[in-house]
Amino acid sequence: MENVIVRYAKREELEAVNKIRKQVNEVHVKGRPDIFREDGWQFIEPFVYTRFDEENSGVVVAVMEDEIVGFAVIQYILRPESPYNKERKYFHIEEFGVDENHRRKGAATAMIDFIKEDAKNRGFHRIELDMWEFNNSALAFYESVGLKTFRRYMEAYVETKEADKA
Repeated sequence: MENVIVRYAKREELEAVNKIRKQVNEVHVKGRPDIFREDGWQFIEPFVYTRFDEENSGVVVAVMEDEIVGFAVIQYILRPESPYNKERKYFHIEEFGVDENHRRKGAATAMIDFIKEDAKNRGFHRIELDMWEFNNSALAFYESVGLKTFRRYMEAYVETKEADKA
């Protein structure tokens, strides 16, 4: 494992974060072209600046030799008690990625460790994230650092009248 520093991003580092986000987007386009748009990148690029500026979110970066090699976009979620659920307070990892040239060097594990510790220090009791089923390497990684599946989204395609006419 190489020397990795994990910390919250500076605004001027978000352009480097976006380069990695674009790589992550390409993985999603390849994995689910029926959902993700190839030209969608231009619409999601500003998103990281929005999260950076919000009070209840943050952007974490992994740095190796002064280069941003990984990122996580996190929301700090507090869901009040409802008639169905108890109060929930957790970090939601909304986006997560490591530059394809720096994978398997410890950056992802270091970021998860940082996020767990930060959540604990802020009084949050858990971290959560969602991922796409096609991404087997991400699933293997997340399980290796202690995350477990607790909920599943499922889908089924149905025939539509438009499809019947084609």
